[in-house]
Amino acid sequence: MQIKNKTIWITGASSGIGEALTYAFAEAGAAKIIISGRRVAELERVKNTCPGNPEIIIRPLDVAEHDAVTAAGKEVEATQGGVDILVNNAGISQRGTVLETGLEVDKRIMDVDFFGTVALTKAVLPGMVARRSGMLVAMSSLSGKMGVPQRSAYSAAKHALHGFFDALRAENTHHGIKVLLVCPGYIRTDISKNALDSDGKKAGKMDENQENGMSPEELAQRILQAIRKEEREIYVGGKEKLGVFLKRFFPGILAGILAKRGASGEN
Repeated sequence: MQIKNKTIWITGASSGIGEALTYAFAEAGAAKIIISGRRVAELERVKNTCPGNPEIIIRPLDVAEHDAVTAAGKEVEATQGGVDILVNNAGISQRGTVLETGLEVDKRIMDVDFFGTVALTKAVLPGMVARRSGMLVAMSSLSGKMGVPQRSAYSAAKHALHGFFDALRAENTHHGIKVLLVCPGYIRTDISKNALDSDGKKAGKMDENQENGMSPEELAQRILQAIRKEEREIYVGGKEKLGVFLKRFFPGILAGILAKRGASGEN
């Protein structure tokens, strides 16, 4: 799909992958980029730092507020001439065992990572169908392909995204709608610091694997490449991508590796 002169909407755009995507889309010639997140000051910083000459529109949004998300989607569709590419990037991770994690933490993660994405997608989808054009990008994870210790709700939310968007794609291919599921491994962002622990507080710690992971800028370029090629699902990262292969062909081996991680408490 062409990016030049398109209208892009990115959630979770105040830092990390969302920020890197904003700059990448701008450099690729997007005409208009709508950036959303909860931290308005950081969105302003991203806007002021953005290269190129796209129109940058700040639309503050908490994707856990589903009624507000629906209203925002309809508003943007009505006032901005429609959205060509929606990047559902906002999300939070988790650091806590099933045994210790409170149900409210599970609900919070599902509200943000799954239902927030569903709500915004449902709000912009009718406009895309009417125009018979558009791409929906969902930021999943390699944890969306396998259950990872201390990430039960996070893994569940990402697995749910695959079921939802695979079904949406099948229903709307004849309307010209494209769907891309992005499954990153370890990316060098603050996702582990901002992850919720078993009590719902921020973990506040950078995982070693995260710190040594791929840069968000490199991931952003891979996502833009996938958009241009209209790929359906991509896996991005280092050796952790082998987990997808093991899950498919040698599930017992993967189960043993993950069990050892779980027993050791390794993040």
